[in-house]
Amino acid sequence: MGRREAAANTPRNLRAMLAEAKDVSALMVDLAYTSLYFGDRDMAEFVDELRDGLDDLVHDMRAVCVLAARSPKEADAMASVLRVVGAIDRIAAAAADISHIVTHRLGIPRPLVSDLASAEEVSHRVRIRESSEMDHRKLAELELPTETGMSVVAVRRGERHWITDVDGDEILMAGDVVFFQGLAEGIPELRRLAGAPEWVPRPAEDPVALTDLDRAVDVLVEMKNTSELAVGLAYSALVLQDAGLAAEVTSLEDRLDQMQESLQSWVLRAARDQADPDTLRGLIHLSRSAEELGDAAAQMVWLLEEGEELHPILALALGEAEEVVARVPVAAGSQADGRTLRDMRLETETGFNLLVLRRDGRAVYRPRPDLVLAAGDELIATGPDEGHHLLAELCGYQLIEDEETGREELVPT
Repeated sequence: MGRREAAANTPRNLRAMLAEAKDVSALMVDLAYTSLYFGDRDMAEFVDELRDGLDDLVHDMRAVCVLAARSPKEADAMASVLRVVGAIDRIAAAAADISHIVTHRLGIPRPLVSDLASAEEVSHRVRIRESSEMDHRKLAELELPTETGMSVVAVRRGERHWITDVDGDEILMAGDVVFFQGLAEGIPELRRLAGAPEWVPRPAEDPVALTDLDRAVDVLVEMKNTSELAVGLAYSALVLQDAGLAAEVTSLEDRLDQMQESLQSWVLRAARDQADPDTLRGLIHLSRSAEELGDAAAQMVWLLEEGEELHPILALALGEAEEVVARVPVAAGSQADGRTLRDMRLETETGFNLLVLRRDGRAVYRPRPDLVLAAGDELIATGPDEGHHLLAELCGYQLIEDEETGREELVPT
């Protein structure tokens, strides 16, 4: 069992429970895709264990919402919270379904596993060697998100001891198997720090004519990227109370529906050439899970799109989760002004993942690496709280916390 051992019988407030539920559901998605990539049955089974714990947490949150609604006005306010709780529950269910591809041996073609290595966020695992730079070091000291662009998803210590509630005080030990997720370009540095052998990426194969299976796999990798982006944007929309981001989430959800229909067509065509069509079942299952993540994201932001008032606890709780949402404009003359996103290396320099770039009232999600930033652009990104001030500095601001309110404010440098 992992060390997410918050006592079930200990009274907790709704704000803390919401933050925990968001973190656990996000962890489940990361672990589910990681278990699929590595074919790790033990990790996939652990996703199911997390699902059982989250079921209890969701039940407790719903009970608190019902008890808090003592008048029609309070009931209306709590309806928005219940909607988000339901969406988080759907995200967790979709993650569990992804892990079932491994535990139920539904079958995944090898080309899919290979192509997952080219997704926007990749999975990697490494065993820490004795006397390496990671051995007997606190995670906070290593600053991996800002140094490598990759974050620790989980640590396996020994046979079946999982550590998933990983914080900065966690001390890594020789023999630990650490699972990461983030930018592939950070893998060589990670392996150096862990004392692991040099990592050599698989060489690109000569281009050949695309098969129907290749096309199905390409669509599915795009669905993975899009569904994760939709969930990230949905949480950002709630924290920032941004109806524009909510509209983007709905647009992505529509796109996922179209991609699922396209994937089903390619899978049916690929089945004609497969000696064992059962190996394609996992593709259909995975596409359904990715589409369900998009539906859950759209469910979260529906009230924002309708112009309904959200309970303030949502922005507070989701803003206290392990990954924070930042909205930072680009100041004239800053380090970001006039540089491409590739040159900025936001993920490795700050640990933040850029979700949306706003320019002249238009939102561009997943902007190209060669896009040149300009004064007046607005970056909306998610990442570790310790990297927020680094992102602000790159854009020409200093992040100041108000001692009385605890709120953070951007002050031009």
